[in-house]
Amino acid sequence: FYQMMDGVEVGRVNVAARGCGVANRAFELGVAYAQQRETFGKKIAEHQAVLFRLAEMATKIEAAHQMMVKAARIKDKGERNDLEAGMAKYLASEYCSQVVEDSFRIHGGYGFSKEYEIERLYREAPMLLIGEGTADIQRMIIGRRLLEDYKLK
Repeated sequence: FYQMMDGVEVGRVNVAARGCGVANRAFELGVAYAQQRETFGKKIAEHQAVLFRLAEMATKIEAAHQMMVKAARIKDKGERNDLEAGMAKYLASEYCSQVVEDSFRIHGGYGFSKEYEIERLYREAPMLLIGEGTADIQRMIIGRRLLEDYKLK
């Protein structure tokens, strides 16, 4: 059981890392496309709505990455990291889905075209939401661990 649970913790960190990578690539695609595509006589990256979207995407990627690295470092030290791994997996997969969707929206109708990489990422991101446990499972694990850590004396 302990070996299996140890593997699950590593798996959750791995899913978090994949989520960070997919989100980062979606961001790169979105920011590049936004600097190329023009509407109303200017690049869409110059529109405030797109700038805000890009800012949120980058912030989510950074937050998920930091949480994933923290969980991995705890595991590398040989310590229990089920709380951190659950948090990292939960946050990274949720943020990944949101970042990919935002990049997809930046691409507009081209997001559906197989010529654009974002189309593949849009299909891939939902798998990270369920791999190594759904968001509901992660919240249950996180909540239980928090009750252990903050148990009334």
